[in-house]
Amino acid sequence: MFDQDSHETISDSDIAIIGMNCRFPGAQCIDEYWQNLRDGVESITSFSDEELASSGVEYDLVCNPNYVKAGAVIPGIELFDADFFDFSASEAEMIDPQHRLFLECAWEVLESAGYDSESYKGSIGVYAGAGMNTYLYNNLYKNYILSEPARVFQTMITNDKDFLSTKVSYKLNLKGPSITIQTACSTSLVAIHLACQSLLNGECDMALSGAVSVRIPQKTGYLHQEGMILSPDGHCRAFDAKAQGIVVGSGVGVIVLKRLEDAMADGDTVHAVIKGSAINNDGSLKVGFTAPSVDGQSKVIAEAQDVAGVDPETITFIESHGTGTALGDPIEIKALTQAFQLSTQKRGFCAIGSVKTNFGHLDTVAGIAGIMKTVLALKHRQIPPSLHFEQPNPAIDFANSPFYVNTKLSSWNTGEIPRRAGVSSFGIGGTNAHVIIEEARANHALTNYS
Repeated sequence: MFDQDSHETISDSDIAIIGMNCRFPGAQCIDEYWQNLRDGVESITSFSDEELASSGVEYDLVCNPNYVKAGAVIPGIELFDADFFDFSASEAEMIDPQHRLFLECAWEVLESAGYDSESYKGSIGVYAGAGMNTYLYNNLYKNYILSEPARVFQTMITNDKDFLSTKVSYKLNLKGPSITIQTACSTSLVAIHLACQSLLNGECDMALSGAVSVRIPQKTGYLHQEGMILSPDGHCRAFDAKAQGIVVGSGVGVIVLKRLEDAMADGDTVHAVIKGSAINNDGSLKVGFTAPSVDGQSKVIAEAQDVAGVDPETITFIESHGTGTALGDPIEIKALTQAFQLSTQKRGFCAIGSVKTNFGHLDTVAGIAGIMKTVLALKHRQIPPSLHFEQPNPAIDFANSPFYVNTKLSSWNTGEIPRRAGVSSFGIGGTNAHVIIEEARANHALTNYS
């Protein structure tokens, strides 16, 4: 498809992002999220001993010198408009808060995209995932007698991950594919990839995609153990010499996707364009099941670039997986470098960052948090700072790579070349995902570019 206004080819495989909604630590909406990113805000909370005690953390654990009293939380997880979604009070009480939050965000994001699911004539799909259900264990098992078959069945369908996507489809009357995806930390980026494929295959005309992860109770810390992945001080220092791990956080994010040509024809607001994506798995050729793989990551990045049909030299920002672990960070940079150097030997031209430095690791939500950060950066033509970077991990050779860590709010200038970025997400168990995103332009019917 050729656009006369831009004199550029618009691919039949381009996917438009026409709506975004989130609840992240420190941000109850997209605008707050951008403000925090732009200003370099760290949204990790330190908990008092009283807060930890009220969450049920044992006194001996709180007093342990290796217990880190920090986490990234979202407020209001106990709130839910049951009447609006036609749930009884008793039903709502049993539903995993992850399901409640995702349902609310799904409705809100459709509204923000300008659509009413009851009147929309096309088919809307749902591709989503959820984190581990800690509400069932910590609340329902303690407060309900589950010996009655009806009670057991009701508990299952209101709490099991299997029913996350279909609950949204049922309540919002969405008739496209409704699939719950689980690939650990890469869940939401894999969900986005599969939603794009569904749109391109004609299985649906619009798709909701995202994830939710909320641990219950939220106000709990964690026990740091040397050699494991949790940070000893409650901060995530991606790519830094002092990097020692992640902080755990809660969040939910949902986006609305549509074929670009359809979005343009319908006059939708196009926030950004997905040019291509890819997923794979590491297989067994690595140190262990939980370890990352250079080859696996490199191949998925190169494949996404190939699918997108873009020259790596035109990609000037990477939102990395960036866990801030001594093992993972060097592997990620090596994999990225390997993928880019298949076609370019240019150095130091591509900024890199990790939103995990702002609020830790959101588990299944990590990928979509990175997608939204990147879309906002594209819209505002600014690259937000990646926090806590002072000296590079000595195992990372940035000087001979295409990358540099972006440590301050920077203007994103590319001349006549469209702004393009890559977003990575890698799951424990080896399922990797990478997405190539390009800025929206005036001919894409963008109406909110400020």
